[in-house]
Amino acid sequence: MIGIGIDPGIATTGYGIVECKGNAFSCLGYGVIKTDKNIAMPKRLSILGEELSFIIKKYNPTILGIEKVYFFKNLKTIIPVSQAKGVIMMTAEREGVPVQEFTPPEIKSSIAGYGQADKEQVQKMIQLLLNLKEKPQPDDAADALGAAICGINKSISLF
Repeated sequence: MIGIGIDPGIATTGYGIVECKGNAFSCLGYGVIKTDKNIAMPKRLSILGEELSFIIKKYNPTILGIEKVYFFKNLKTIIPVSQAKGVIMMTAEREGVPVQEFTPPEIKSSIAGYGQADKEQVQKMIQLLLNLKEKPQPDDAADALGAAICGINKSISLF
């Protein structure tokens, strides 16, 4: 099973691709999709959709795990992040990839066994689970790998 995880954003969207064979996870790739703040919002959203479509076609995931818009301190960012999330979900639907949404505590619990684990604990567990030499960077990509692992874990538990 191959899962793609997404940490949604408009300036930076993290993505992570994880494969699960048996009970072993491996990282197929991760990174970020960036859009320039000087470009109009419709074009930025279009770029996000196009880049994500390319990634989905390249890896052919069976599930997409995405972080829910859970809590925002800055109301200026909630609308653009929600717009980006809508484009991500629409792109996944168009590419035939089922979407599962998870709160940050659900992702943390799936990775570290504790929904209130700190970022350092979660990143260390992702590094161990995926047998990576270093903790994945940047944070957006690391969070996306966590969403991918969570999506796979939840999908497996459904069978």
